[in-house]
Amino acid sequence: MAAEDPAIQEAFRHAMRRVASTVAIVSVQSGGERRGTTATSVTSISMEPPSLLVCFNRVSRLHEFLSREERFCVNMLHTDNMETSKIFSDPGVGSERFNSGDWQVNAEGVPYLANAQANLFCRKEKEIAHGTHSIFIGCVVQARARGDISPLLYRDGRYASLQAKPEKSAID
Repeated sequence: MAAEDPAIQEAFRHAMRRVASTVAIVSVQSGGERRGTTATSVTSISMEPPSLLVCFNRVSRLHEFLSREERFCVNMLHTDNMETSKIFSDPGVGSERFNSGDWQVNAEGVPYLANAQANLFCRKEKEIAHGTHSIFIGCVVQARARGDISPLLYRDGRYASLQAKPEKSAID
């Protein structure tokens, strides 16, 4: 099967490093503990209902908590949040990672980064296993957005930022 071919896997990895992605921290409250980790596998999937997906390797430290809980938050990061992103990416840092940044808790007890680019509070709708990962689909029940726009990006193994052009995009 072509997908199991190491050469295809390496070519795929090489190609995907050329895709710039907004960095997010997915956070959840589970058993009295706040949990969270960085992610770039976040995609909006529908406006009706507003929903998105996040993907995590089944051996990741956050996977079991997302499987267990019904509510989570996708914190889309601002360039100001780079240090917090680095801390949440470090597997050696435990629950003290929430000491970095302005973390708050919403009415449902879900932690969120108050000064993130945006916060998307989700109710888990579905979990789908695929290969080494699980796809978590969340229905967005609340959204907050910061006024200034400067998303933290990740491309080719490094952080990056985007310089907005003055003309209107064809996507708008």
